[in-house]
Amino acid sequence: MKYISVILTAMLFFGGCTDKEKDVLPKSNELAVGDKIELTSVHGAKLTFKRVEGGIVQDGKEDNIIIFDIFGTFCEPCKKEAPALMNLQLKYLDKITLVGLSYFEDVDEKYIIENFSKPYNAHYFIAKNSDKNKALADTITKDIKYQNLISLPFKVVLKDGKYQNVTDIWENKDGVKYYIGGIGTDVIEKDLQSILETE
Repeated sequence: MKYISVILTAMLFFGGCTDKEKDVLPKSNELAVGDKIELTSVHGAKLTFKRVEGGIVQDGKEDNIIIFDIFGTFCEPCKKEAPALMNLQLKYLDKITLVGLSYFEDVDEKYIIENFSKPYNAHYFIAKNSDKNKALADTITKDIKYQNLISLPFKVVLKDGKYQNVTDIWENKDGVKYYIGGIGTDVIEKDLQSILETE
């Protein structure tokens, strides 16, 4: 029994968190090309994103790199990486937009602030929990042809409306368009530098 407990703990820590209550993917709710979606952060700031062919851009800042981070306040790897993500956002303030999307839980902005933002120094743009988060997550997973349940944290990087290839630390595969589970921001930063060099 102790052996099974150790394996389950390791799977959650290294592989990320999963939605324990869902065995099937939720119904799709993707955005259509040309749709705009305005997100409001837990602190009241607003950002607008536009659906383009094959991807998403930030309306008015189309040149910015976007990192969408699908996370949960209950997710241990999400908590662990939050302070480093904050540092990454500050370092590349004029070049990237980091957006946290709470997706698998029904919590309000006060709960997110008190249980995630404050204790883990996650003061980047975290969208209020809403159907808009689901619409973005569904659009992202369809775009990159990701057909499994999302394991948290789950991130994608977009530049000029195109999903970028990122480093796959788990299987070392080429052409991977997402980060899954806990990943060091040193890996993300290395990928960001490569993306910025191709401008």
